[in-house]
Amino acid sequence: MKVSGSISEILHHKGSNVWTVTPDQTVYDAIRLMAEKNIGAVPVVENTNVIGILSERDYTRKIVLHGKSSKTTTVRDIMTAPTTTVSPTATIDECMQLVTDRRCRHLPVVKDDQIVGMISIGDLVNWTISAQNAALEQLENYISGGYAA
Repeated sequence: MKVSGSISEILHHKGSNVWTVTPDQTVYDAIRLMAEKNIGAVPVVENTNVIGILSERDYTRKIVLHGKSSKTTTVRDIMTAPTTTVSPTATIDECMQLVTDRRCRHLPVVKDDQIVGMISIGDLVNWTISAQNAALEQLENYISGGYAA
């Protein structure tokens, strides 16, 4: 089932708050921000441009497993770069394909070289489930005679 809608619709419903870090911040500060905001990734921004992304996965694989210190390592040293970004006009289906193909869980939303939001695979899945539930409800109403022919 093809799911209609654009990323701007998701941002309209969830809000467009985005917490970012700079490449020169410590990993510790970035992880602390992620914990405070209960988020799994933060875009890394330099001069208003998204230059990478830092996720919990980056932390576990590049700090914990290598015995590095998060208090002395900078975000630049472990961020994933370049990162995949999407525009607010991207479709839900396009973004689902991106997160599947690139095995990423978060997509910064960029318009005119400015970050305007952040979506996660969870946001995409929730939108898809809601769309499927709405379609099923319409079909059930049609079958049960709830709609005039």
